[in-house]
Amino acid sequence: MVSAGVVGGTGYTGVELLRILAVHPDIELRAITSRGNAGQRVDALYPSLRGHCELPFAEPDEGVLGELDLVFFATPNGTAMQMAPALLARGVRVIDLAADFRIRDVDLWSRWYGMQHACPELLEEAVYGLPEVHREALRGARLVANPGCYPTAVQLGFLPLLEAARVDPSRLIASAASGASGAGRAANVATLLCEISESLKAYAVDGHRHLPEIEQCLADAAGGAVDLTFTPHLAPMTRGIHATLFAELSADAGDGIESLQRLFESRYAGEPFVDVMPAGSHPETRSVRGANTCRIALHRPQGRGRVVVLSAIDNLVKGAAGQAVQNANLMFGLDERAGLGAPPLVP
Repeated sequence: MVSAGVVGGTGYTGVELLRILAVHPDIELRAITSRGNAGQRVDALYPSLRGHCELPFAEPDEGVLGELDLVFFATPNGTAMQMAPALLARGVRVIDLAADFRIRDVDLWSRWYGMQHACPELLEEAVYGLPEVHREALRGARLVANPGCYPTAVQLGFLPLLEAARVDPSRLIASAASGASGAGRAANVATLLCEISESLKAYAVDGHRHLPEIEQCLADAAGGAVDLTFTPHLAPMTRGIHATLFAELSADAGDGIESLQRLFESRYAGEPFVDVMPAGSHPETRSVRGANTCRIALHRPQGRGRVVVLSAIDNLVKGAAGQAVQNANLMFGLDERAGLGAPPLVP
């Protein structure tokens, strides 16, 4: 049995981790930290966990965490990098659900996140936790950088096209909409019900923090530089991400949508959490709610030289906590699907 702790268990990502780990057959939760809620039982703050988790929140204690096999950081950017070196030195494995270890270029990271990195020497060791790309490197890894939610949806949609050189990597467009839970649990006027209900808006059009992460990973897939225009939107829903991806097909991209469909089906054959739907389908965010699944569908509008890929995930599951558990399963040699087999929630 793998002993685990969650640092930052009061946010939406943290409680999603607790929900999944509460029924995991091979991982035992032993510590859940929160400075603001220390001493309070988890199920008092989240009654949904009554009967599943009776642990109290505690102050982050390096001594306690250092006795565990695995620590998840469901914390703001800049937190995990302060504690990771000491935990790794004690033999604890670490999964960071924030952005501290996602970008390999430390100067680029500092420009986008507005702070100096506390342990740049660990950036080379950190494994980027997209199992569909780095599965073998994740097996036995000590430190994992869990991907962002937008990057997960966008990468899974573009990867087959770039790996097979079927599109122009200099003309990529991603328009993606996220539910309000992506902004976190902290009080914020911009995400109040009356502010977002019956409304849709773009934000961070001039540059979103996930852009360098996405471009870094797409460049790896393409074997060279990519140019991505990424526009995120806030949608009037609690959870979910729907990404609409546009790319210009290469001259030798194939005869039609059937060729592209075969490419995606072949690329994701055997992937337990990627569902390539029939060509022309329209995946919905509600079809993945609560599940560690990415549903993908392909279109070639009017048979012209562009492909449109639709990618839908739950931002809190495949975009965060579920993917973190998938990575933990790989790190410890467990069944990759352990704890993640529940179907989506409908309605």
